[in-house]
Amino acid sequence: METTNRILNIVKREGDVIDFDKKKIADAVYKTSLSIGEPNKTIAEDIASKVVEILNQTFDEDTAPTIEDIQDVVEQVLINQNLTKIAKAYILYRQQRTEIRKQKEAILGQIDTSRLSPNALLIAKERYLQRDSHGNAAETPLEMFRRVAKSIASPEKKYSDEKGKPKYWEEKFYNSIAKLDFVPSGRILAGAGTKNQQLLSSFVVPLGDSTKEIFKALYDSSIIKRYGGGVGYSFSRLRKKGTKTFFVDSKASGPVSFMHLFDHASSLITVSGQRKGANMGSLSVEHPDIIDFITSKTNHALPNFNISVEITDKFMKAVLKNQDYFLVDPVTQKEVETINARKVFDLMITMAWKYGDPGMLFIDTINKYNPTPILGNFETTDPCGDQPLLPYGGVPYGAINLSNFVEKKKINWSKLKAVIPIAVRFLDNCIDVTTFPITTFKKNVTGLRNIGLGILGFADLLYLLEVSYTGREAISLAQKLMEFIQTQAQETSRKIAEEKGNFKLYPKSIFAKKRIRRRNASLTTISPCGARGILADTTGGIEPNFALGYYRRTVASGEILHINPVFEEVAKKRGFHSTDLMRKIAAASSLNDVPEIPDDVKKIFVTAHDIPPECHIRIQATFQKYVDNAISKTVNFPYSATLKDVERVCLLAYKLGCKGITTYRDGSRDDQIIVTQ
Repeated sequence: METTNRILNIVKREGDVIDFDKKKIADAVYKTSLSIGEPNKTIAEDIASKVVEILNQTFDEDTAPTIEDIQDVVEQVLINQNLTKIAKAYILYRQQRTEIRKQKEAILGQIDTSRLSPNALLIAKERYLQRDSHGNAAETPLEMFRRVAKSIASPEKKYSDEKGKPKYWEEKFYNSIAKLDFVPSGRILAGAGTKNQQLLSSFVVPLGDSTKEIFKALYDSSIIKRYGGGVGYSFSRLRKKGTKTFFVDSKASGPVSFMHLFDHASSLITVSGQRKGANMGSLSVEHPDIIDFITSKTNHALPNFNISVEITDKFMKAVLKNQDYFLVDPVTQKEVETINARKVFDLMITMAWKYGDPGMLFIDTINKYNPTPILGNFETTDPCGDQPLLPYGGVPYGAINLSNFVEKKKINWSKLKAVIPIAVRFLDNCIDVTTFPITTFKKNVTGLRNIGLGILGFADLLYLLEVSYTGREAISLAQKLMEFIQTQAQETSRKIAEEKGNFKLYPKSIFAKKRIRRRNASLTTISPCGARGILADTTGGIEPNFALGYYRRTVASGEILHINPVFEEVAKKRGFHSTDLMRKIAAASSLNDVPEIPDDVKKIFVTAHDIPPECHIRIQATFQKYVDNAISKTVNFPYSATLKDVERVCLLAYKLGCKGITTYRDGSRDDQIIVTQ
């Protein structure tokens, strides 16, 4: 018969007193047994009972044990029961957790009880946590999450008389974010609930052909960047270089010259804790200055710009048939000369191979899915190529962390279904609380209410499911997942429209004709999620891991070794984990370079350069079927890749219906962030 438990409370490390829960002891022991590949719930429950028995001999209702006290007893019981392997793993786990806590305390200057890893805490401190007058962190990550949740829940009182509704949604938002099930954009994490409550990440600023229009665009975009947004521009309306202007003896300098102006302006504008403003510059493939544009990043010029060519179906047909096509004067709209499409395409491929730019925007494919064609065509996208927007459009981003939705090697669909409505409402509310620095943006953004719900952690999800990124099963999963997310997001938008109303420009949308209620003109976008991937300790967007291990150097705690957490857990379960081996993995670009790793593990834990380029494209194309907007995805090539390799995937991307493509050959840029050995 089990002894009556007198332990009612425990004391957490930061001093808080919480209810005692025997189940947490059993869970900890079970997870330890699971980590060594010998899961045993019976042993875990038996150990928990013996721990409680000893605690009752030492503590009573008036003297609550600390977490450390309980863990000491767990160690003692495991050793006394001759459970040597579990005891060793448990002791090692405690040591690792102690080291992590020390690293986090050194970084933050106080105890951090969030789920963030040391690397994640560094990102949060550098970019998102509020600071005091001395530049030190003035809040913890959990306080940041609470600040964000409270701010984004506040619009609920505008639409409802229920007094408790804002608080209800605040808790929903907070729990989803604190558990890292849903990760809002950095702009939202940094700005929500502060004086700079501009929460949109991406904008498109229109460029007209007159001096007044050009410098208005420069001014507007500079304001946006000051508030933390990235900007996309189409330079296609600017007259070609050498065209006579209205002034005597004056000739136009052309789109590329103005790109240098905008690039220089970006270099002068910084936002506290953030990188310099990002830009997308695009130009129609039919513009007379297209050759100058394609070669504009020679020798790594225009460092603050990503560039993409706006490619039409007409041009691609001419490429495939090796025919000439017309260049069109953007002012007169007259055909001015012909040029061989294949030669232009080959030049794009050569420059992408050499410099990583330009990318390609399949502009006719993009406009095929325009939800408001009456309002005009999309001309360009945000800086990452994932969000087509009309002039003076903007969008807030957030991503569902897929790596948190796997249990016992299966996707927890009910848990995923529950978080999608929370994420959609959160992003919709962001539009209501955003402070718009420019009035025109407020009118267009609130008129369309576009949101960018995306995903991150797809590659880690595949690891957890023991599915290779390169196999057919990965494509099948991609389709099933994104179709599910898209369907649930659409249903949520419909329900919110019933509650709060359709977006203002709904009568001019395709949904009005179909009599489908919608709160948002578009819902889904897959953005890169680089920093957010680090924050959630998982992979960004739908990208594979570039590497399974790396080092991050910090002033506070020195060099931090980061190993992919899914891989590290498998290494422990399979018995080949060691500190030396983890360091060896951090120095390698692929597990194929590490002979100690079992072959079946190598097959699952592939990284970017293990994946054939065609697989990158097929994954992207599969997701694109169920994404309203577009996808930020880079097709990685090894340094040895040929021009033909790059050409082949670009043609495949067009054939499979992608809205754009970006390629990158390892080592082709001097400023490459991650360098393989």
